[in-house]
Amino acid sequence: MEHENCYQYLTRINSPADLRALPVEALPTVCAELRRYLIEELAKNPGHFASSLGAVEMTVALHYVMNTPRDLLVWDVGHQAYGHKVLTGRRDAFPTNRKLHGLRPFPSPAESEYDTFACGHASNSISAALGMSVATVRHGERDRHVVAIIGDGAMSGGLSFEGLNNASETPNNLLIVLNDNNMSIDHSVGGMKQYLLHLHTSPWYNRLRFRISRQLSKWGWLDEGRKGQILRFNNSLKSLLTNQQNVFEGMNIRYFGPTDGHNVIELVRILREIKDMEGPKILHIHTTKGKGYEPAEKEATLWHAPGKFDVESGQRISSGSKNTPMRYQDVFGHALVELARQNPNIVGVTPAMPTGCSMNLLMQEMPDRAFDVGIAEGHAVTFSAGMAKEGLLPFCNIYSSFAQRAYDNVIHDAALLGLHLVICLDRAGIVGQDGATHHGVFDIAALRPVPGLTISSPYDEHELRRLMYTASLPDKGVFVIRYPRGCGSLADPHCPFDEIPVGRGRCLKNGKHLAILTLGPIGHAAAEAIAAYEQQHPDISIAHYDMRFVKPLDTQLLDEVAQSFDRIITLEDGVVAGGMGSAILEYLNDKGHTPRLKRLGVPDKFVEHGKPEELYHILGMDSQGVETAIAEILS
Repeated sequence: MEHENCYQYLTRINSPADLRALPVEALPTVCAELRRYLIEELAKNPGHFASSLGAVEMTVALHYVMNTPRDLLVWDVGHQAYGHKVLTGRRDAFPTNRKLHGLRPFPSPAESEYDTFACGHASNSISAALGMSVATVRHGERDRHVVAIIGDGAMSGGLSFEGLNNASETPNNLLIVLNDNNMSIDHSVGGMKQYLLHLHTSPWYNRLRFRISRQLSKWGWLDEGRKGQILRFNNSLKSLLTNQQNVFEGMNIRYFGPTDGHNVIELVRILREIKDMEGPKILHIHTTKGKGYEPAEKEATLWHAPGKFDVESGQRISSGSKNTPMRYQDVFGHALVELARQNPNIVGVTPAMPTGCSMNLLMQEMPDRAFDVGIAEGHAVTFSAGMAKEGLLPFCNIYSSFAQRAYDNVIHDAALLGLHLVICLDRAGIVGQDGATHHGVFDIAALRPVPGLTISSPYDEHELRRLMYTASLPDKGVFVIRYPRGCGSLADPHCPFDEIPVGRGRCLKNGKHLAILTLGPIGHAAAEAIAAYEQQHPDISIAHYDMRFVKPLDTQLLDEVAQSFDRIITLEDGVVAGGMGSAILEYLNDKGHTPRLKRLGVPDKFVEHGKPEELYHILGMDSQGVETAIAEILS
C-alpha cells in the first residue's frame, strides 16, 4: 500500500479495537495522520472535504471511548463521517468512495456494522438515536451506549427539536454530541446559531456537579423523584447565577460545554466522565470546518465539496473548459435577479443552500429580498406561503430530494390555499455520486396528485428562463419548476423573457413511425438516439415532443399523437411509477386510445451512487438505452 511507510499509527488501525489499544498520548498523532490521509485522498477522489476535516478529533475520541460497534454512533449529516469510515475497516477501500460500486457516499447499515442509520439528510440523528436508546433499555442492555452526533447546521432542522423534546420526557441514556462549526454548507443562520455561539457552562461546575450526584446516589438519597426536583432547582439556580438560560437544561437534558473539539485528549476525558451518566445529556463542542488545511479553513463554503485540488498549492482543479455551458443553478440565479429587478414583489427563499442554488446572487444585489432559513425545508415552503398570502411572490428553491420533507407544507400551506408562489426543485433527477439519499427522482410522482399545482421542467436553459418568467406572471398558483444538477447544453443561456402557455408542449421533430415524448433536459438523450437510429435506418422517421408540463398535461398534443402513432415511448428523469409516463398512459386509456407505449425512467428501486452518465447507462436512460427501446418497440 502506498501509505504503508508514511504513517506511524494509521495503517495499523483496521478497526476501532486497534485504536483503543493505543495509549491516549498517541491520539494527537493519530488525528494528524488521519487528517493528512483525508487531505491526500480527497485531493484525488473528490468528496465532502471540509466537514470531515473538522470532525477528526471528535471521531477519534468517540471510537476510543465507546465500545463500537456494540456502542452505537448515529451520525447526522454524513459529510462529517469520512474519518469514521477510515477507522472502521474501510481505509484501503476509501479510494473507491462515491465511485460506482464503491464505498457509499454516506454511512449506511448496508455497508458496515459501524454505520447504524441512514444519514444523507440532516437532523434525523437525535430521533433515531433516541429510539435506539429506548430499545437498548427495554432489552436490558444498559451497558450499551448510544450517541447522536449532530452538526454542520443540522440543529436548525425542526426534527432535531422534536427529538430533543421527546428525549426530555422519555426514559433514556442518550448522549448527544453537538459538533458546532458555525456552518451547514454556507454559514449557518438563525437564533440557534447565535445561541450556541455564546452558550457557556463551566467545566469546573460540571465536574463538581457530577461528583456530588454520584455521592448522593451512593448514599441512596437520589431517587428518580428527588433527581427531577434537584435538576430543576439546579437549572434555575445556574440560570440566576450566570444570567443565562440554557435551552437544553430547560428541557431537563444535561448540558456539558462548550469545549474545544480539536483537543482530542480533553474530549476523551470528558466522554469517559459523562458516558455512564443516566438520563439524556448533550456535549457541545466547537470545531473549525476544514481544520488543518488552511485554504479550507479560510473558505469553508468553497471547500465543502471542492472537487480535485493540488494539496501543496491549494489550487482547485477545474474539470470544465472555457466553453462549458452554464450550470442550471447559475441560470436560475441570474434569471431570478433579472426578474426581481422587474418585479419588486419577488423574493427568494432557500433552506441553507444559497451558494448551491445560486440564490447568493440575489442576496448580494438585494440582501433584503433573499432569505436563508437554515436546514428547514418545511418551514421554507410555509414561510414562502405566508409571504405569498400577503402579496409577495416567493421563489422558493429546494433541492428535489430535500423537498420530500416539505410535502405536507406544499399541500396544506400552499396548494390548499391556491397561493401564488414558485417552487424551484434544483438537483431533480439523477444527481450522481451522492447516491440514493440525494437522487431527486420522486418529486413528479409525489406532487402530481396534488390539486392546483403546475409542474414543469425545461428542455434547456432558455426554457428555464421562460418558465421562470411565466411562473412570475399573475394568477399562476403554485408553480413547480424542476431542473437537474450540472451544466446545460447551450453556448449562450440568455434569451428574452417570453411567456410559455401553461400546459402546452411542443414538437421538436416530426416523424411517421414512432413518437417519443420527453420531459426536461433528458430529452437530449432522446434526440441523440433518434438521430443515431435514423442514420442507421433511413427508412424510419421518429417524432420527438417536448412535453414541458406534467401537470396540466397537453391533452391536445396527446390526442394528436395518439391519432398519428400506434407506438409511443416516454422518457423522464424520475421514477416511472406515478411519473409523466404514468400520467400519459392514464390519459390515453381514459380516452380509449390504445397505442403500444413504453415508459423509460427510474425503476422501482433505490439507485446507487456513481457518475450520472454511468447511472443513466445502467438504467437504460441514456441515448444508447433509448436506441435499444426504439429497436424493441419497432420490432
